[in-house]
Amino acid sequence: MTKKTERIRALNDALRTIGNTGRVMLTRSILALPSNQIDEILTAVANFTDFNADNDPYGEHDCALLTAAGQKIMFKIDYYDPTMTCGSEDPSDPSKTARVMTIMLASDY
Repeated sequence: MTKKTERIRALNDALRTIGNTGRVMLTRSILALPSNQIDEILTAVANFTDFNADNDPYGEHDCALLTAAGQKIMFKIDYYDPTMTCGSEDPSDPSKTARVMTIMLASDY
C-alpha cells in the first residue's frame, strides 16, 4: 500500500467514524426512517471494520454494504475538488479535497 493510499484510508476512516474530514449526507430514504433506526445505522457505519478484497479492492475504506436496523445499508465516500465542481486531483491531500460520505439504503444505489 502506498503512502497516498494510507493517507486516503486514514481520512476516510476519520470521516466514517467521527464525521471529521468531510461531509456526511443521508438519502431521503434513510431520513424517512424512525430516528432510533437512523441512530443505529450511523453507529453501524461508524463501527464498520469488515473491509476486505471484495468490498475494498483499493484499500481506501471508501465503500461497503452492511446490515443495520433491519436494513441493507451502503456507504460511499466520494472525492471532489474544494469547489465541489469536479473530482479531486489528489484525494490524499485534504487541502485539495472535499470528502463526501453518502449513507443510503442499498436499494437507493
